[in-house]
Amino acid sequence: MSATVSNPPASGTKQPTNRVEELLSATIRLCGDSGDGMQLAGTQFTNTSAMFGNDIATFPDFPAEIRAPAGTLAGVSGFQVHFSSSDIHTPGDRLNALICMNPAALRTNVKDLESSGILIVNSDSFASGDLHKAGLKVNPLEDGSLKGFRLFKVPITTLNRNAVADIKLSTREADRCKNFFALGLVYWLYERPLEPTLKWIRDKFHKNPAVMEANARTLKAGYNYGETCEVMPVHYRVPRAQIKPGKYRKITGNEAITLGLVAAANIANIPLLYASYPITPASDILHGLSEMKRFGVRTIQAEDEIAAMGAALGASFGGALGVTATSGPGICLKSEAIGLAVMTELPTVIIDVQRGGPSTGLPTKTEQADLLQAMFGRNGECPAAILAPCSPADCFAMVFEAVRIAVSFMTPVFLLSDGYLANGAEPWLIPLASDLPRIQVKHPTEPNGNGNGHFLPYKRDDRLVRPWAVPGAAGLEHRIGGLEKEDITGNVSYDPANHEHMIRTRAKKIANIADDIPLLKVTGPEQGDLLVIGWGGTYGSILTAVERSVRKGLKVAHAHLRYLNPMPKNIGDVLKRYKKVLVPELNAGQLRMLLRAQFLVDAVGLNKIQGRPFLVSEIESKIHEMLG
Repeated sequence: MSATVSNPPASGTKQPTNRVEELLSATIRLCGDSGDGMQLAGTQFTNTSAMFGNDIATFPDFPAEIRAPAGTLAGVSGFQVHFSSSDIHTPGDRLNALICMNPAALRTNVKDLESSGILIVNSDSFASGDLHKAGLKVNPLEDGSLKGFRLFKVPITTLNRNAVADIKLSTREADRCKNFFALGLVYWLYERPLEPTLKWIRDKFHKNPAVMEANARTLKAGYNYGETCEVMPVHYRVPRAQIKPGKYRKITGNEAITLGLVAAANIANIPLLYASYPITPASDILHGLSEMKRFGVRTIQAEDEIAAMGAALGASFGGALGVTATSGPGICLKSEAIGLAVMTELPTVIIDVQRGGPSTGLPTKTEQADLLQAMFGRNGECPAAILAPCSPADCFAMVFEAVRIAVSFMTPVFLLSDGYLANGAEPWLIPLASDLPRIQVKHPTEPNGNGNGHFLPYKRDDRLVRPWAVPGAAGLEHRIGGLEKEDITGNVSYDPANHEHMIRTRAKKIANIADDIPLLKVTGPEQGDLLVIGWGGTYGSILTAVERSVRKGLKVAHAHLRYLNPMPKNIGDVLKRYKKVLVPELNAGQLRMLLRAQFLVDAVGLNKIQGRPFLVSEIESKIHEMLG
């Protein structure tokens, strides 16, 4: 929906020829070679839109190869931004505008552009050599294949070089500024202010005045090109969103996890030790926490995944909060030490930022394929708690909750994020520290052996939780390790009956967590024709598809699982209230398998395994199909 309005003329000036078209929302994507700075340009557009007051959702898309040949399909990098005057939950389906810096970017992204959408290309990069690298035999700018779009051929490289010509830069250094020319043009197209990015340029490059001046000048040149050229007579306005009052910041999922861990450790008043081995897309958590030493955070870049898990577990043994993060391949390597955490019943948080697999798979693409690995990927009967955030901002709340459950129930806790949540961004209402939940940690200081002077490490409370004794405390000496323990005393035991008792006790302790988590909420009718249930980063797409379907008169409801083991106590009752159940997942049907096995519901899966999030239209189409 849009409404066309005229730009009001300034007093005593000529009526401008450009029109302003007001939109409720817009989705754009900037894409080019991995060295073209598209991630930086997209991030600046996101920050500016957030400061302007729009609701935003982003989807960065990185190449999998670190040094893919320049100009090739494998080296394309993109950044998608959905900005709106109302509440939004996804980075958008179809693109309203696409900015391509080379033929490879055009070829890999143009299929997502809506009919009659705006297509801006750097015409300087469409020489024969550029076309060959992208696998094109003819120039798409000349063969009529793009006639369904509003094509604007802009010589960005030339215009950028002209803008910085009198600054002492090499040609290579000058060309590195062209992303800001493209950004300035997009700022003009959508009425974004330049000042936030100009300030960022001043702060970033103040030690290199030539680079600072070049980037600022070409940003303004791109904006002025849109203002003065006659080929783009229309630009667009997306008004501010009406949002809850408060202090906001733009946040990605990995940033939210970083802040959530620090907040939880400080409220619990325990040190935080984070140990990890670098792996995409979890590495940014290590980068963020390494800058948090002033909050009592210690970080270790371990030599491998096994060492990282061992260090985190050792920290928990010592009375600190031990945390590690990785992706699916790293969880495989950590599995034996995770089993040790289950056997010793020590609180650790294991963050799995899921990516496409198996093996190295699609290391920069998103997937939800590690749920069954978190549930069952260890030897023996080895239960652990599993949580999953539903949005980038929700990563703060759910990693905070993971810490609370870990120390409250003395258990390892998985947090299943994914590549989309980790790198995507949205506005986050910064909470007050006084509003955050309390986390109580009580290390025993006296023996608990009923007056006989002994400490009993597996003497449990009514929730079956054992005490967390800090090593070295006088009178609290106890045995710990991977061998099966005798109940209560902690002595090594090979007794068959004791082993079964301990297996069932550890499982029951995890099940007891269900008494300490919220019930499953349903959006929509409490009973009816169809329930769409999901988990993790599919939340936004599912919710939007259900809302659209309801507006069309369909009797469909939505529920989303943030607690996966144990699941909320009322989930069985919820599932039974609907004639049909649909489970959209970015895997081959893992949650669907668990629901069918545990609750005997004839759940239907909508499964996508392409390294990309669901489009709203894909889920909406399946809803219509199931309801006839």
